[in-house]
Amino acid sequence: MPAVLERRAGLPQLVLLLAGSCLSVLGAVLIAPVLPQMTDHFAGVPGADVLVPIVLTVPALIIGLTAPFAGFIADRIDRKRVLIIAMVGYTVFGTAPLYLDTLGSIIGSRVLVGLCEAAIMTCCTTLIADYWSGPRRSRYLGLQTLLASVSATVFLGLGGALGSSGWRTPFWLYLVAAVLAVPMALLIWQPAASGAKGPLPPVPWRRLRTPCLVTLAGGIAFYALIVELSFVLDEAGVTATATIGALSALMSLATAIAAGSFAKLSGRTPRQLLPVAFGLAAAGFLVIWSNGSVPVITVGAVLTGAGTGLLLPVLLTWATNGLSFAERGRGTGLWTGTLFVGQFLSPILITGLAGAFGGLRPALGVLGVVAAILAVATLRIVPRDAGPLNVTHD
Repeated sequence: MPAVLERRAGLPQLVLLLAGSCLSVLGAVLIAPVLPQMTDHFAGVPGADVLVPIVLTVPALIIGLTAPFAGFIADRIDRKRVLIIAMVGYTVFGTAPLYLDTLGSIIGSRVLVGLCEAAIMTCCTTLIADYWSGPRRSRYLGLQTLLASVSATVFLGLGGALGSSGWRTPFWLYLVAAVLAVPMALLIWQPAASGAKGPLPPVPWRRLRTPCLVTLAGGIAFYALIVELSFVLDEAGVTATATIGALSALMSLATAIAAGSFAKLSGRTPRQLLPVAFGLAAAGFLVIWSNGSVPVITVGAVLTGAGTGLLLPVLLTWATNGLSFAERGRGTGLWTGTLFVGQFLSPILITGLAGAFGGLRPALGVLGVVAAILAVATLRIVPRDAGPLNVTHD
């Protein structure tokens, strides 16, 4: 039976939950443009060349490891309470590098940012699924992916602009969570079927296993060109940051358009859509591998962006649609954790493949072959009775 809601959610709740969902993107990309400045600042610290990039990547690892626990707390206690506490913590820990002086303490603050991001992402996604069902839920989950893609480009630009005033300046932007926390406290509510007193029902691990394993691969594919496109273009002779930014924005636009199309495509099943999404991503990677010219790389990036833009809302909706209210926080947390583990592993895997196959473009070609295999494999591993993604069973 659907959970009975005290109120009907509308545009204010949607805007706040979508904005909260973008905070994990902010944490992932905002400070990327200032990493060289940070490396120079901490040049005297042993291992700074290795430790400074960890400042950027460690939140994703922490999200991957802790999102399932955040989902358990959200199911056991209260989605809203966990969300508000995490928003406040995100502000406190996110702005900590403004006054911290050691690289170790900054990395520690970033670990705590990852903990907060895990709770924020899990609670925002769970509340979207709590408040809406059917085609509207599918549309809003697609919109969540769309805004994440657009915000990545915006936050990269903001990080670069703010970084011109010093490497610490972009960390001021973490105050946005405190600004959002106030209207969230006033306008977000916990659905009525909350605060279970008895034991929680077990999570349907068998049903979630396949979507989460596919999501692990999807996270690797999704993050590959976000990290590597600038390096591919550099190898092709493109050194102007404006040109790299424009081509990255074009890929993000393709991702956003594909994510936006999910609302119209959600009447289809994951068995129909996953081969298309993985197939587009595979085609993009293989195009980039085939030729090192800038126009060809651009075409490949757009194809990959379109594939991954469709991929994420399909995977999320497939994983969470059949969850009951009492299971939804843990199921969403497990899916979120799997996605971010994939994103964290993506650059590590590509670096290893580049060493084994003789360069970055051949490594992306290998990833394209794997994505093509997944496009075919999903026809077998997705159950034939998997229903349309815009039909909910809660």
